[in-house]
Order: sequence, then C-alpha cells, then structure tokens
Amino acid sequence: MTVLLSNSTADIEEAARLLRQGSLVSFATETVYGLGGNARDDRAVAGIFEAKGRPRFNPLIVHLPDTEAAEEEVWFSTTARSLAERFWPGPLTLVLPKRETSGVSLLCSAGLDSLAVRVPAPETARQLLRLTGSPVAAPSANRAGRISPTRAEHVMNELSGRIEAVLDDGSCPVGVESTVVSLTGDRPVLLRPGGLAREELESVLGTPLDLPAKEDPLASPGMLKSHYAPDARIRLDALAPKPGEAYLGFGEQTRQVPEGSFNLSPSGDLKEAAANLFAALRELDKPGISGIAVAPIPLDGLGQAINDRLQRAAAPREA
Repeated sequence: MTVLLSNSTADIEEAARLLRQGSLVSFATETVYGLGGNARDDRAVAGIFEAKGRPRFNPLIVHLPDTEAAEEEVWFSTTARSLAERFWPGPLTLVLPKRETSGVSLLCSAGLDSLAVRVPAPETARQLLRLTGSPVAAPSANRAGRISPTRAEHVMNELSGRIEAVLDDGSCPVGVESTVVSLTGDRPVLLRPGGLAREELESVLGTPLDLPAKEDPLASPGMLKSHYAPDARIRLDALAPKPGEAYLGFGEQTRQVPEGSFNLSPSGDLKEAAANLFAALRELDKPGISGIAVAPIPLDGLGQAINDRLQRAAAPREA
C-alpha cells in the first residue's frame, strides 16, 4: 500500500527515513514529481526501474540538496560552476564526469563515466534530500514512456501499490522536466530541452549549445524517440480536431475549444502551457476517443521543451 504524506516536518522526516532504508518515495520538484530512491543503494535504484518498467540503458538524474553535495559525486569545470551558480537550485541538470570516489550506483549512469546531477528548487525537496543524507535518484514518477506527473494524485493513480509513499507538495510550477546539458566534452551539448530555456543558458555560456550526435550513447533521460506517450494517438499541428478526437489547443486562435478539450494557454503564455501540458494530456487521454489533436505550439523559449515532449508522444511506439 502506498502512503500519501503531507509536506509537514514530521512527514518529510518519515519520507527521508523510508529513502534511507531503501524504499521508494515520490516527491515534488519544480518540474515534475520524481520517483526517488537512494542512489547509493543498488537495490533501491533497481526498484526504480522495476516500478517504472524503465529501459536500463536510460540513465537517471541524481538529486542533491546543494552544489557542495554534488561536488562529492562529480567533477566541476569552470563552465559547470558558472551554470550551477546561476541556475541552481532550479530546472537544470548537468551531466559531468563522475568522481572515482562516488558511491552512486552504476545503474544511475547506465555504466557511463558521467553522471547527471541537479539541485531542485522547492525547499521541501531540498529538506528531504538533506535529511536523507544521500544522493537520491529520481526520474519522473510514472510508468516508463507514460505522461509525467505534476500532482501527487497523478503519482497515486500511476504507481499506487508499487512504491512506499508519495510526499504531496502541491502542483509543480514548471511542469516539464529539467533541461539537460552535458559538459563532458570540449563543448556544452544540449541533451534535452526542458524547463530552462536554451537562450538563458547560452547567455551565460556565451556560446551556442551543440546538439548530440546520433551515434552518442543515451547520456540523459528523455532521449528515447517514443516517450511521454498517452494511450491515445497524438496528431500534431492540428488547427481543429477530426470527428472523435479530443483537442489540445493553444493561444487565441484556439481559445474556444470544443467541449471535452483543453487549451494549454488561451493567452499564448508558454510558461503556463508548459505547466499544464502533462495534466492536460492525462485529462484528455480517456477511453472512447480516436486520438488527441494538438494545436501548433511556437518553438521559441519553453516551446522547444513542449514540442520535444509532444513529438516524442506522437512518435511510433517502441516495443
């Protein structure tokens, strides 16, 4: 039975106790709810894969309470430090060379010599991490390839009975996963668009972000082609739904959406759209519809992350 905990001090302490003993606990970050397990406990990390049904070659992001804790697990370059100083705590994951002394399970890095790390923004999450006293691996708290959760009820609906507890800290304000940047090579590489816009990163870096080569191993979560998929088929760049389809609208041109449909942001606010995305897909993904038609979403700013998620949701399903 999965226990629903509040964000009271006593319940945060209980969640930390469960993590220390190797149990799985879901907790809120600013991006989505994570499925947390002690990153130094191989059995706990394996339990994350089991609960999610997640491919083992897809690495996990390790969450830490502050930069000092991250420095115990990975090597920071000058560039990495400048990004951490500017954007942590926040929706940025850095893939960095793993220290030989790191005790993080190899399952977290899928056997690579690098590790994906981040410091989440909510104080509840960082208090939980401090009390746990260990890095916490935490992919999104949903079945593999399914829609990421932005509220505690989403996690309960998806993983109840598979994990020990869910720590309810309200809705996630960003609503899409963290942006992932690799700093393991000669130049910074954008592995996954996310809750931090590419333009903001490049303004600090002073150089454009590269994109990963197709032959590179999966160094980051969210790089599988078919991912974040509801049961219903997704049709992109749709100006209107076809008979039997639900409609996911955006902006003024789709302000008046048909009954049973959803507008991500009638005002065309990409931040609002990102925060609503996964909850809207869940709401529309109901029996009896032939698919979900999605309005065009701009590609600037957070629109890159929204379109990335939608394209993966619309991709042919992988076996």
